Amino acid sequence: MNTTSPNRVGTVLLVSRDEIASRQVTDAMQQLAVSVEVCVDISAAADRLSRRKFEGVVIDLAIGGQGIVCLEHVRASASNRTAVIFTLTSSSQETAHALKAGSSFVLQRPLTSESIGHTLKAAYGLITRERRRYFRYPVAVPVVLNRKTAPEVFGQTVNISERGMALTTLTPLAPGTEATAQFTLPDPLLRITAESKTCWNNEKGEVGLSFHFLPSDLASQLQSWLAQKLEKNYPQLVTDKFREFNLS
Repeated sequence: MNTTSPNRVGTVLLVSRDEIASRQVTDAMQQLAVSVEVCVDISAAADRLSRRKFEGVVIDLAIGGQGIVCLEHVRASASNRTAVIFTLTSSSQETAHALKAGSSFVLQRPLTSESIGHTLKAAYGLITRERRRYFRYPVAVPVVLNRKTAPEVFGQTVNISERGMALTTLTPLAPGTEATAQFTLPDPLLRITAESKTCWNNEKGEVGLSFHFLPSDLASQLQSWLAQKLEKNYPQLVTDKFREFNLS
């Protein structure tokens, strides 16, 4: 589950016992509307990573021999394997080891506001892209599901993401049910036809669908549509940063 606030670019998990470094990184992240959760224990960090979606993870290798193990755990996890990973290192050897293990960026000590800011500028687009990939926009529009060997199902969307959507319907749909979903998103109008599969359902009549085939042009248009909706929630600071970093 992703609990990132709608007006934040993302949430980053910072794993470190270094209070000064944690404050430096946190201050720099918060200036860019990125929330930071600090964890000083590797096992507690692993637990959070197994239960939560984070747009980024910062791992201080000074935390001990489990630092690289934690990094590898992130890369192998189901929900955070594409997260942007930063490592805090104290030597060129640690830096090389971190990059080999899958770190996206390295912050090498001694840390300065300038060095942290430079790295975050390079990583900012990846963080916002990761946020958008899992962003679910609440929207209620009619949807028709065409099944190959059964009658049409009519429902209403609850929310939509790049990968799928949730909807309500009076017709029960078992997990694994395949159907062609057709609906039109508003403002601006975008008509979607997607091959989908039911992932889950509940007693409230809610159904989760994943898009297992969406033409590349429609996928691109849906990404742009969602990006517009997401960016409307961002504070002016973030909008300014998009312009500054040429990421809008």
